[in-house]
Amino acid sequence: MVKKIGIIARPRREDIARVVPPLVEWLRSHGATVLCDSETGDCVGALPTKTLKREELPACVDLLIVLGGDGTLLSAARLAADRGVPILAVNLGGLGFLTTVSQDEVYSILEEVFSGKYRVSERVMLEAEIVRDGTVIRRQIALNDAVLNKAALSRIMDLELRVDGEYVTTYKADGLILSTPTGSTAYSLAAGGPIVYPAVPSFVITPICPHTLTNRPLVIPDSVTIDVGFKTEDNLVFLTLDGQVGVELDRGDHIRVRKAAEKLHLVRPARKTYYEVLRSKLKWGER
Repeated sequence: MVKKIGIIARPRREDIARVVPPLVEWLRSHGATVLCDSETGDCVGALPTKTLKREELPACVDLLIVLGGDGTLLSAARLAADRGVPILAVNLGGLGFLTTVSQDEVYSILEEVFSGKYRVSERVMLEAEIVRDGTVIRRQIALNDAVLNKAALSRIMDLELRVDGEYVTTYKADGLILSTPTGSTAYSLAAGGPIVYPAVPSFVITPICPHTLTNRPLVIPDSVTIDVGFKTEDNLVFLTLDGQVGVELDRGDHIRVRKAAEKLHLVRPARKTYYEVLRSKLKWGER
């Protein structure tokens, strides 16, 4: 049963001051204890509820309400995944493939949550490791993708791909996107990758501007381990997670990606299907 609810919002949006206070009051009137992250509290001003640091919220609540766009959800997902806290993502941004709940739908879906009749979509996340001299120096989870690319315009890279230790190919490209099904509608789609249904157990490997046109996106099982090494004439190579966390790499580093133990639990409208979301967001069938 949902008793404690946390609210995370994208700061510095005019919508926050209008949306959050009545939402807090509505939740409290339904018997819930409500906590907000401190950034939201600073944005709204005086709130009749306790505020915590954003990273502290997932450990204290049964449900997270995320107000913003997909970027806000991506950062919240990385915080909440290891706690298994479900997230209700409300779109206050633009396109929003993940934040598919509109402001008009919030209260009806929350009624479903309090009655225990809500639907949860479980989303696979990926785990990316930076390996240097045989030692893992950093581990990071991501919901959408791990991307190897350059920080500035320069010559293409050689990117050696191995799957479960087996050599696959060496891409000559501007970079490489390793995507989950959820992330297939993000950077990978813009780079020419396929749309993958979220429940399909897979990873998508999409080269960015490959030198060879036959280097097409590759869909593989998510049970494998992916290793990517690189060669370049300079050191300006970065690993970027979900477009939000960037790490500069050294020569000789390689990246290892596998399915993460953590998963995102996304609260979905009971009557809205994934295909409806695609039609709406991509304007399919419109002229």
